[in-house]
Amino acid sequence: MLFVGAAALGAIITVHGSGPQGLTHQTTFAFARALTSDIVNIYAVKMAAVFMIVTSTLALRTGFTSRWLAFLGYGLSLPLLFGSRVLDWGFVVFPVWVLLISLYILVDNLRRSSGVAP
Repeated sequence: MLFVGAAALGAIITVHGSGPQGLTHQTTFAFARALTSDIVNIYAVKMAAVFMIVTSTLALRTGFTSRWLAFLGYGLSLPLLFGSRVLDWGFVVFPVWVLLISLYILVDNLRRSSGVAP
């Protein structure tokens, strides 16, 4: 979804570069701008929420991370899934959650490797 949004935004920039006069008054420009906004602000955030739910379910079933991170993923994904239009902080939630998961896995692997003698 981010690539589709970036492509739509790139098309707007390309058209603007070729003839900037009167572009903002055209209905095509308004449509492209609304399409880009909806794709990036709504659907990409919803896809991130679905990814968080799937990864949290895998974390609970396989145990590759702690249970509190999985439940945190569930808790943070619900506002993204159902309130992506009204939440301004939605873009921050997914990267922070991925960072927490990544740091937990990194620290856990370092802790396990330091306990094993070569």
